[in-house]
Formats: sequence, C-alpha cells, structure tokens
Amino acid sequence: MSQLTVEVRTAGGAGEGQMWVQSLVDKLVEDRVASALANQDPTLWGPRAQPEAARRLAWVALPKTSRPLLASIEALRTQLRSDGIDRVVLAGMGGSSLAPEVICATAGVPLTVLDTTDPGQVASALAGDLARTVLVVSSKSGSTVETDSHRRIFAAAGLDPAAHLVAVTDPGSPLQQIAEADGYRALILAEPNVGGRYSALSAFGLVPSGLAGADIALLLDDAAQQCALLAADDPANPALRLAAVLAAGHAAGAEKVVLADTGSGILGFADWAEQLIAESTGKEGTGLLPVVVPNPGAPGFADAGADATLVAIGPSVPSSPAQTASVATSGTLGGQFLLWEYAVAVVGRLLGINPFDQPDVEAAKVAARTQLTGAATPAPAFVDGEVAVHPVGNWLPAGVSTLSDALWALVSAAPPQGYLAVQAYLDRVADASAAVLRTELARRTWLQTTFGWGPRYLHSTGQYHKGGHQNGVFLQLTGALEGDIPVPGTDFTLGELQQAQAVGDAQVLAAHGRPVLRLHLLDRAAGLVALVHALQEQR
Repeated sequence: MSQLTVEVRTAGGAGEGQMWVQSLVDKLVEDRVASALANQDPTLWGPRAQPEAARRLAWVALPKTSRPLLASIEALRTQLRSDGIDRVVLAGMGGSSLAPEVICATAGVPLTVLDTTDPGQVASALAGDLARTVLVVSSKSGSTVETDSHRRIFAAAGLDPAAHLVAVTDPGSPLQQIAEADGYRALILAEPNVGGRYSALSAFGLVPSGLAGADIALLLDDAAQQCALLAADDPANPALRLAAVLAAGHAAGAEKVVLADTGSGILGFADWAEQLIAESTGKEGTGLLPVVVPNPGAPGFADAGADATLVAIGPSVPSSPAQTASVATSGTLGGQFLLWEYAVAVVGRLLGINPFDQPDVEAAKVAARTQLTGAATPAPAFVDGEVAVHPVGNWLPAGVSTLSDALWALVSAAPPQGYLAVQAYLDRVADASAAVLRTELARRTWLQTTFGWGPRYLHSTGQYHKGGHQNGVFLQLTGALEGDIPVPGTDFTLGELQQAQAVGDAQVLAAHGRPVLRLHLLDRAAGLVALVHALQEQR
C-alpha cells in the first residue's frame, strides 16, 4: 500500500507560519471535520450551503460504490474489441474529460479527448478510422453544448449508434432520452449526487478510461486504501494538512496556488486539480487561483512571490523563496484524487464558502447564446500584420497602435500581485505551441500567469475569473479557420460556436471591470510567431 503523504514547508520555517497551519489543523481535528465529511454531513459549510451540499457528497463513497461498474465496463470493452472497435473518442467537458485524460495518460493507453469547439481539432478526430471508433458521449447534465455538438457531428458522419455510441450521464437527463431513443450500444447512468469536478472515481472517470484499457480496478483499490486515513480526525491526516496550508496561505495574501510535477509519474494531474480548486473556491470575491506550470524550474514557480503557495505533485517539497510556503503531495493516482477532493472541500469550510456550486459559470453561456443569435462582433481597433487587435472595454490608452504596445498596456493594467490569464480558442493539438506564451509572459511580466484552452477553461478557471479575486487581466486568442463544420440540427457551425464562446466570455469579464485583449490571428502560425516577437520588443 502506497501511503498518501503531504509535506509542508512554511515561510519562516518552524515559526509563525508553521504555528498558524498547525492551529488550523488542530481546530479541524477538534471539530471532527474529517469524519463528518466521510459521513457526508452537509452542515459542514453552514446553512446557506447545506441544500447544495446535501446532494453533492456521494463522492466520498465512490471507491466502494463505483465497484459494481467494473464488470459492466470490462464486458463492454470485450464486446467492442471482438467487433474490431478499439479506438476510444471521448466527447466531454470539464469533469467529464479531465480525469479520464489523466487516468489514460498515466496508464499509457490511448484516448482521444474532444473538449473543444475548434473545427480543426474535431476534424482531426473525425479523420480517424470510424469503423474502429467508439464515441463516449459524457455529460452530467446531458445538454452540454460542446458535447452535444460532437454527438451530432459524429452521428452525422455515419456512426451506427447501436454499435459505436456509448452515453454516460445522470438519470433523467436529455442525453439518457436520446440514448434510449436512438438505441445506443450502452447507456451508463452515473451517481447523481456527485458534482462534475468531484466525479473522477465515478462513471464519468471510469467508463472512458476502462474502455481505453486503463486498470480502473486498481484505481479504485488505491483510493479505497486511503479512505480510513482521510476520514481520521487526526493531525496526521494529509487532507487536513493540505487544506490548512492552502487556507493559511490565502489568509496571508497567497491566493495563488502554483502547481508543478516533481516526478510523481502521474501525467497531467495538475490540469485536473486546476478545475477542482478554481471552481470550488473561486466565488464571492475570494478563492484560490490554480496556476499550472510545466516544471518546478518554470517562471511563476521558481521565482514565486508572496502571493503564491507552491505545490509539488511528487515526492519532495520544493525549494522556494523565503516568503513563500510550499507543499508536496505524493501517492498513487486514486489516492491523490481523493486527497485533493477532501482537502478542497475542507478549504471551502475554512474560507467560508460553498465548495459545491459554481454561481458565475452560467453568465458566459448566456453571453455565448446571445452571440449565436446574431449579435454583432465589434471591428478591431487596429490590425498589426497577421494579428487583429480587439480591446474589450475602455481600458486601452488612446494612441496605442501596435501589437507590442497593446500587450504591454494589458500587462500594465494588472494591479499589484494581480494575475494574467491567457485564453487560447485554438486547436490544442495543431496549435500546441501557443502554450509557450505562458512561459514568455510569466518570465517577462513577473505576474502569475495561467494558460487555458478555450472553451475548456470555461468549465474550470472560468468560475474563478468572474467569482474570485478581481485582480486579473485577460489575453484571449482566437484564430482564422481553414475549414468549418456545421452542427447538424442547429443553425450554427462549430467555428461560429467557438467565436461566440470567446466573444461572450470576454464581454462578461469586461462587465466585471476586467481588462480583456482579444487577439485574432489572421494566420495562426504566423500570428503566434508575431506574438512572441511582440513580447520580445519590450522589457
């Protein structure tokens, strides 16, 4: 059995910071928070949160209650393989895609994930061998617009639902009705009393991962072995220790949590934790902003300031600046899923918020729908080479007429200890080089800098952007399309939906008083090169 561990190094060593963390742990133990959470007590977050919490706590029992799924998933996989169907494509967003992607990457089994509205990325998935493809349509609500669009597009491409389509959804959802009416090969109903970001060990995490060939029985075994430890009202409980250091850091002004892998062997775990942290805590003007970096030597981690707590996903506590606390969490994947779910739920109690709602997510969806009904998109302020520059709101100083000046005007608009969010509505496979912008910007601006693929981030950090600390500035990237894909049964294309999501979210952020700069790449490859050059022109 691989035991979960959480090692903590606080600012100032064993002094005031360590005492603060220990006092929070002692209070959590005294209040018997861990055992109450294990017993699914909905009163832990106060009376306002109780109605929501009462129907969102079944995740603590998933290592046991998900076990009956194993036989049916294995039987379905065997049947599919016997029919020559061995390519798994997952259509899902947020909690329906992030955990399976981590599980399969760590297990080394192939899984094609569609959590995008970029026509090029969807076209690449369609270009695979459809005769060998099972499409797993995964949506808790059963009406997620991106996932429903993927379902419609693949069905129109000729996939026989009875042979090639599998649905994972909550009971009574529109997707259940569609799957039953169209005779899907399989319909698997998930535990409804689990929120999307806490669903890693539910059908949403297990079905696509098991069909792809990951050892999901071992995943549940690993999690189950940690249940007693995480439920213990004991100062050694790693979830209480992790929650305490994150909350203590927040109280001291470290509202960013910078995550880097230090040799865990778990691939992409920080991307999953990003959604859990941001959506659970980023509300009511408070919360923790997760910042995912590629390695512990990356800017934002190695040079973090007092506004950040460093978290290593791996076996050793990282070295950190003297004023910054650092944490290392280690253990197997199933145990780490459960550790972070417990810890973030407890952080919600310590911050005085409800960790199970997402009150600011709907605004961006409404704005996108408005755009799709024909709302006008403003013309660019100017065009510089292959980049059309669209400032959203009235923050850009008069006279700015170059890409470089616009970028640095955005950076200058960030308040002290604010953050910069890069939001790329591009193809995260073909345009993967866009991610280098995070490193370049973080190195040159000294701001904590996040990078998210759109619309994927709308189901993750998008909640924090609107509901958390209002000290962010936003760089949004969109790009010209080489081709588009109509969404059957609707009056829009994927490209139109992608544009509507970008423009809509930018408008919502601007309405919150946040500076947004949308850069439309008239040629994607040339535009990305021009962006890097523009960053290098100053500072």
